[in-house]
Formats: sequence, C-alpha cells, structure tokens
Amino acid sequence: MRAAVMGSPIGHSLSPFLHRAAYREMGLTGWSYASFECDEERLPGMLRELRPVRGEGPDTAGTWAGLSLTMPLKRAVLPLLDTVSALAVEVGGANTVVFADGAAHGENTDVYGIERALAEAGVIAPRSATVLGGGATAGSALAALRDLGLFAVTLVVRDPAKAKETAEVAERLGVALSVRTFDKLDALTNVDLVVSTLPGRAADGYAGLLAGVPALFDVVYSPWPTSAAVAVRATGGTVVGGFEMLLHQAVRQVELMTGRADVPVGAMRAAGEAEILRRASRTG
Repeated sequence: MRAAVMGSPIGHSLSPFLHRAAYREMGLTGWSYASFECDEERLPGMLRELRPVRGEGPDTAGTWAGLSLTMPLKRAVLPLLDTVSALAVEVGGANTVVFADGAAHGENTDVYGIERALAEAGVIAPRSATVLGGGATAGSALAALRDLGLFAVTLVVRDPAKAKETAEVAERLGVALSVRTFDKLDALTNVDLVVSTLPGRAADGYAGLLAGVPALFDVVYSPWPTSAAVAVRATGGTVVGGFEMLLHQAVRQVELMTGRADVPVGAMRAAGEAEILRRASRTG
C-alpha cells in the first residue's frame, strides 16, 4: 500500500517521518509514504494518475491508500473528490484523501489535531478567542473553537476583502465572526485564547501585543519557538505549538488510511521531534 503528502512547497513536510514511524511500529512492512511537489494547477492531473486506487486491485506500482494534503491544496481538492465528509464541507477544506472502493473520499483531520493539541495543554473551555489569519487552517480553527463551545470569534486579517471564504466557513459552522485588521490587534487580545494561523515568523512582529494572553496556539512548528510563543511563556501563559496539531492530525490520518485504531502516538511524536532537532542543528 502506498500513501503520500502533496503540496507546494513540500520539502519541509514532517508527514513522511510521522507516517513512516507509525508503519514501522504497526508492522506495516508493505506500506510506503512519499512526498510530491504539487500546486493547484497540477492537482487534477496528479489525482488522475494515482490509479488504480484501493478497491480497483494492485498493479506493478502498488495500490494507493490515501494522501495527506497541505497548502495550497486543501480547498482546491474538494471539487475533485467523489465524496467529502460533512466536516470538510463545513470548514471548506480537506487535508486527507482516503481511497476505497475505487473512489476518493475527502476528510478533515486538522480540526481533530487542533482539539487534541489544545486538550493536552489543558485549554478545554475558553470563553473567548481571537484567530489571526484567514486561510484554510483558520477555518479548521473556527470548527475546533465551535466544538469547544465558542459561537462568537474575532478574526484578524490584513485585508478583510480576502476573508470571504473564512466568513463563509463561520456561517456554515454557526459561528458569529467579527472581522478586524491587524492595526486594531492591541484591542483584540483581551481574550482567553489567541490562535495564530500565520505562517513562519509572520506573527513575530505582534509578540509584544500577544505577551499577556492566557493561552496562545501557534500553528508554526519550525522555526520553534516563535517570538510570540516566547513572549506568552515569559508572562506565564500557556503555549501550544503547531507540532502537536500536526502530530494528532497525522494520527487520525493513519487511522483512516489503515483502518486500524492502534496508532502509535508516542513513536510518531519521537520521530517528528527527532527530525525537528536534526533540522535545527543543521541550521543553527
């Protein structure tokens, strides 16, 4: 059985290390996991090439079990799938494709990853939240916050006109969304939880404004810690990093692709952390 992660850029992805660790621990010696550079333009053709899929019989290239999708493919893949889970429809993005019975089914495990990461850190019942950034991950964050009991959230973006898709996600979720710009951020951090879906070090410039928040969930996992994470920790706040989200969404992906529940979270965590340390030592 074969699986892979696709996106652009893809060279930084930790998914191969997480999934391969799971396969080794689970004794899935016939399974492999690769990575493919793929943008929105190439996605339809690449999906067509991944045949035969599970349910159509193996060929000399093997049989495809599923795909992990990262940016910019999570929204673009939806119209290309045979079926899509209700959650993926709600959040407007699928980060997982499972092949079965000759069909491609879309799932969203990012929401699960966010919820598990927050729960492990003890952030289980925030009364208010602000989300930074309006991409696909912001939609998953809104769904996770909804599941935690929040039905009113502030979204902070650079250009409100580009938050249309995220606003549509909030409407489908039944979440009242207040859209603001970053120049107003100083008045928007008096909340229990700030979720930053900004890439790389994009939130570093706002570290001073975020320093006093009780809890910060930053989806970045490399480089880590971010300046925002350091600032929140320095004032006694709770910090949740992007690696925890990545780990748990991958755990759920392995469950979906293999059909097994005995996924080795510890082995996957160790493999991911080891690779992060290896990369840090090379750049440091």
